[in-house]
Amino acid sequence: MKRTPEKPPQQRVRTKKGASPQRSSGEPATKRTTKGGPDSSQTDPAVVSFLEELDHPLKKEIEAVRKIILGADPAIREAIKWKAPSFRTTDFFATFHLRSTDRLQLVFHMGAKVKATATTGIRIDDPAGLLEWLAKDRCLVTLGAGKDIAARKAALEALVREWIRWL
Repeated sequence: MKRTPEKPPQQRVRTKKGASPQRSSGEPATKRTTKGGPDSSQTDPAVVSFLEELDHPLKKEIEAVRKIILGADPAIREAIKWKAPSFRTTDFFATFHLRSTDRLQLVFHMGAKVKATATTGIRIDDPAGLLEWLAKDRCLVTLGAGKDIAARKAALEALVREWIRWL
């Protein structure tokens, strides 16, 4: 009989007595605050390593947009998901579209699992015209390159804040 190594003990998540970790649908996600800016616990060493090794003509723009997204809300975290840097709060909501090499693009989505929004859709104000809807709950955000990124910073921050309200 083979011996298998023991699994490390899992940490238990503690909540205050009587507190419910779930929220009803339609309510905005509970905001968690972190100390420090986008360079604190919001960042993931796997993303840092991925970006250090990334050979992409828009690498500088990718780094700038990463900082903009992480700075939009203290509850936003990053990870590598779908072979690219991705962002989440309660669920993943945005992933870099790294196939495009002439302009920076992100896919905004509602996570990996199908939700009611897949049929009902969501409503996002987009005065800058950055969104190209791919489905009722998924869109492509095209930011451009170079100076376009800085010019669209406020519009991107507003889109991120609006989008994560739906998660």
